Amino acid sequence: MKKQLYRAAAATVLGLSLTTGIVAADTGNISNTGPGSSNHVTANSTNNSHLSNHNSVHVDNDNWQHAYTGHANVSGNTTGGSASSGAATNSNTTSASLTVSNTSSAGGAGSMSFSPASGSINTTGPGSTNTVTSNQTDNSSVHNDNWVSVDNDSSQHASSGSANVSGNTTGGDATSGDASNTNSSTFTINVSN
Repeated sequence: MKKQLYRAAAATVLGLSLTTGIVAADTGNISNTGPGSSNHVTANSTNNSHLSNHNSVHVDNDNWQHAYTGHANVSGNTTGGSASSGAATNSNTTSASLTVSNTSSAGGAGSMSFSPASGSINTTGPGSTNTVTSNQTDNSSVHNDNWVSVDNDSSQHASSGSANVSGNTTGGDATSGDASNTNSSTFTINVSN
Protein backbone atom coordinates (compact mmCIF):
# COMPACT_ATOMS: atom_id res chain seq x y z
CA MET A 1 0.00 0.00 0.00
CA LYS A 2 2.80 2.41 0.96
CA LYS A 3 4.70 1.54 -2.27
CA GLN A 4 1.65 2.45 -4.39
CA LEU A 5 1.33 5.81 -2.63
CA TYR A 6 4.97 6.58 -3.39
CA ARG A 7 4.42 5.84 -7.09
CA ALA A 8 1.32 8.07 -7.24
CA ALA A 9 3.23 10.92 -5.62
CA ALA A 10 6.11 10.49 -8.09
CA ALA A 11 3.69 10.67 -11.04
CA THR A 12 2.22 13.90 -9.69
CA VAL A 13 5.65 15.51 -9.36
CA LEU A 14 6.54 14.36 -12.88
CA GLY A 15 3.45 16.03 -14.36
CA LEU A 16 4.30 19.35 -12.73
CA SER A 17 7.90 19.22 -13.93
CA LEU A 18 6.90 18.53 -17.52
CA THR A 19 4.40 21.36 -17.63
CA THR A 20 6.89 23.84 -16.27
CA GLY A 21 9.62 22.71 -18.67
CA ILE A 22 7.53 23.04 -21.86
CA VAL A 23 5.95 26.37 -21.09
CA ALA A 24 9.00 28.13 -19.68
CA ALA A 25 11.68 27.88 -22.37
CA ASP A 26 11.76 24.49 -24.04
CA THR A 27 13.64 23.07 -21.11
CA GLY A 28 12.84 20.47 -18.53
CA ASN A 29 14.55 18.72 -15.68
CA ILE A 30 13.31 15.53 -14.14
CA SER A 31 15.00 13.80 -11.25
CA ASN A 32 14.33 11.42 -8.38
CA THR A 33 11.53 9.35 -9.87
CA GLY A 34 10.58 5.92 -8.77
CA PRO A 35 11.15 2.54 -10.39
CA GLY A 36 9.23 1.77 -13.59
CA SER A 37 8.46 5.44 -14.16
CA SER A 38 8.05 7.01 -17.58
CA ASN A 39 9.81 10.37 -17.90
CA HIS A 40 9.59 12.61 -20.96
CA VAL A 41 10.77 16.15 -21.74
CA THR A 42 9.21 17.47 -24.96
CA ALA A 43 9.68 20.86 -26.65
CA ASN A 44 7.44 21.90 -29.55
CA SER A 45 8.31 24.94 -31.67
CA THR A 46 6.04 25.88 -34.56
CA ASN A 47 6.37 28.76 -37.00
CA ASN A 48 3.25 29.54 -39.05
CA SER A 49 4.16 32.51 -41.24
CA HIS A 50 2.10 33.25 -44.32
CA LEU A 51 2.80 36.52 -46.14
CA SER A 52 0.97 37.76 -49.20
CA ASN A 53 2.07 40.95 -50.96
CA HIS A 54 -0.11 42.47 -53.65
CA ASN A 55 1.50 45.45 -55.38
CA SER A 56 -0.38 47.37 -58.04
CA VAL A 57 1.43 50.26 -59.74
CA HIS A 58 -0.15 52.26 -62.53
CA VAL A 59 1.30 55.36 -64.18
CA ASP A 60 -0.86 57.27 -66.65
CA ASN A 61 0.53 60.37 -68.36
CA ASP A 62 -1.69 62.12 -70.88
CA ASN A 63 -0.25 65.13 -72.66
CA TRP A 64 -2.24 67.11 -75.20
CA GLN A 65 -0.54 70.13 -76.75
CA HIS A 66 -1.70 72.56 -79.41
CA ALA A 67 0.28 75.54 -80.69
CA TYR A 68 -1.03 77.96 -83.30
CA THR A 69 0.54 81.23 -84.37
CA GLY A 70 -1.56 84.14 -85.45
CA HIS A 71 -1.92 85.48 -88.99
CA ALA A 72 0.36 88.21 -90.26
CA ASN A 73 -1.31 90.16 -93.05
CA VAL A 74 -0.47 93.41 -94.84
CA SER A 75 -3.06 94.40 -97.44
CA GLY A 76 -5.12 97.29 -98.83
CA ASN A 77 -2.52 99.96 -98.17
CA THR A 78 -0.79 102.35 -100.59
CA THR A 79 2.43 101.62 -98.75
CA GLY A 80 2.41 98.45 -96.68
CA GLY A 81 4.15 98.14 -93.36
CA SER A 82 5.55 95.13 -91.61
CA ALA A 83 3.44 92.62 -89.71
CA SER A 84 4.76 89.82 -87.52
CA SER A 85 2.93 87.25 -85.47
CA GLY A 86 4.41 85.98 -82.24
CA ALA A 87 5.76 82.51 -81.62
CA ALA A 88 3.55 79.82 -80.10
CA THR A 89 5.21 77.12 -78.05
CA ASN A 90 4.29 74.39 -75.55
CA SER A 91 6.58 72.56 -73.19
CA ASN A 92 5.80 69.58 -70.95
CA THR A 93 8.12 67.64 -68.63
CA THR A 94 6.99 64.67 -66.58
CA SER A 95 9.16 62.67 -64.22
CA ALA A 96 7.92 59.84 -62.04
CA SER A 97 9.94 57.61 -59.72
CA LEU A 98 8.16 54.77 -57.95
CA THR A 99 9.71 52.27 -55.57
CA VAL A 100 7.87 49.31 -54.04
CA SER A 101 9.77 47.12 -51.62
CA ASN A 102 8.52 44.13 -49.66
CA THR A 103 11.92 42.84 -48.57
CA SER A 104 11.43 43.53 -44.87
CA SER A 105 8.07 41.80 -44.64
CA ALA A 106 8.98 38.94 -46.95
CA GLY A 107 12.09 38.24 -44.94
CA GLY A 108 9.97 37.59 -41.88
CA ALA A 109 8.61 34.34 -43.23
CA GLY A 110 10.74 31.39 -42.36
CA SER A 111 13.12 33.47 -40.29
CA MET A 112 12.17 31.91 -36.99
CA SER A 113 15.23 30.64 -35.16
CA PHE A 114 14.80 27.36 -33.37
CA SER A 115 16.71 26.40 -30.29
CA PRO A 116 16.90 22.72 -29.44
CA ALA A 117 15.26 21.39 -26.32
CA SER A 118 17.36 21.32 -23.23
CA GLY A 119 16.43 18.66 -20.73
CA SER A 120 17.98 16.46 -18.16
CA ILE A 121 16.65 13.32 -16.60
CA ASN A 122 18.60 11.79 -13.76
CA THR A 123 18.24 9.66 -10.69
CA THR A 124 15.39 7.53 -11.96
CA GLY A 125 14.53 4.13 -10.67
CA PRO A 126 15.17 0.83 -12.34
CA GLY A 127 13.06 -0.03 -15.38
CA SER A 128 12.34 3.65 -16.11
CA THR A 129 11.74 5.03 -19.61
CA ASN A 130 13.41 8.40 -20.20
CA THR A 131 13.26 10.56 -23.37
CA VAL A 132 14.11 14.14 -24.35
CA THR A 133 12.36 15.18 -27.58
CA SER A 134 12.50 18.39 -29.63
CA ASN A 135 9.91 18.97 -32.37
CA GLN A 136 10.46 21.91 -34.70
CA THR A 137 7.99 22.76 -37.46
CA ASP A 138 8.31 25.60 -39.95
CA ASN A 139 5.22 26.31 -42.04
CA SER A 140 6.10 29.48 -43.91
CA SER A 141 5.07 30.76 -47.32
CA VAL A 142 5.52 34.00 -49.27
CA HIS A 143 3.32 35.04 -52.18
CA ASN A 144 4.18 38.13 -54.22
CA ASP A 145 1.78 39.48 -56.84
CA ASN A 146 3.16 42.46 -58.76
CA TRP A 147 1.26 44.38 -61.42
CA VAL A 148 2.99 47.29 -63.14
CA SER A 149 1.43 49.35 -65.93
CA VAL A 150 2.79 52.44 -67.66
CA ASP A 151 0.62 54.41 -70.09
CA ASN A 152 2.15 57.45 -71.78
CA ASP A 153 0.06 59.29 -74.38
CA SER A 154 1.39 62.40 -76.09
CA SER A 155 -0.56 64.20 -78.80
CA GLN A 156 1.05 67.34 -80.21
CA HIS A 157 -0.09 69.77 -82.86
CA ALA A 158 1.82 72.83 -84.05
CA SER A 159 0.68 75.13 -86.83
CA SER A 160 2.30 78.36 -87.91
CA GLY A 161 0.14 81.21 -89.08
CA SER A 162 0.07 82.45 -92.64
CA ALA A 163 1.95 85.59 -93.71
CA ASN A 164 0.28 87.52 -96.51
CA VAL A 165 1.16 90.76 -98.33
CA SER A 166 -1.35 91.74 -101.00
CA GLY A 167 -3.28 94.69 -102.48
CA ASN A 168 -0.59 97.28 -101.75
CA THR A 169 1.09 99.72 -104.12
CA THR A 170 4.28 99.01 -102.22
CA GLY A 171 4.13 95.84 -100.16
CA GLY A 172 5.71 95.53 -96.80
CA ASP A 173 7.02 92.51 -94.96
CA ALA A 174 4.87 89.98 -93.15
CA THR A 175 6.42 87.36 -90.85
CA SER A 176 4.72 84.50 -89.13
CA GLY A 177 6.16 83.21 -85.89
CA ASP A 178 7.33 79.72 -85.08
CA ALA A 179 5.10 77.05 -83.55
CA SER A 180 6.72 74.27 -81.53
CA ASN A 181 5.90 71.55 -79.00
CA THR A 182 8.23 69.91 -76.53
CA ASN A 183 7.44 66.84 -74.42
CA SER A 184 9.75 64.84 -72.16
CA SER A 185 8.68 61.90 -70.00
CA THR A 186 10.83 59.86 -67.65
CA PHE A 187 9.58 56.86 -65.66
CA THR A 188 11.61 54.84 -63.19
CA ILE A 189 9.85 51.95 -61.42
CA ASN A 190 11.57 49.59 -59.03
CA VAL A 191 9.75 46.62 -57.51
CA SER A 192 11.62 44.44 -55.06
CA ASN A 193 10.21 41.46 -53.18
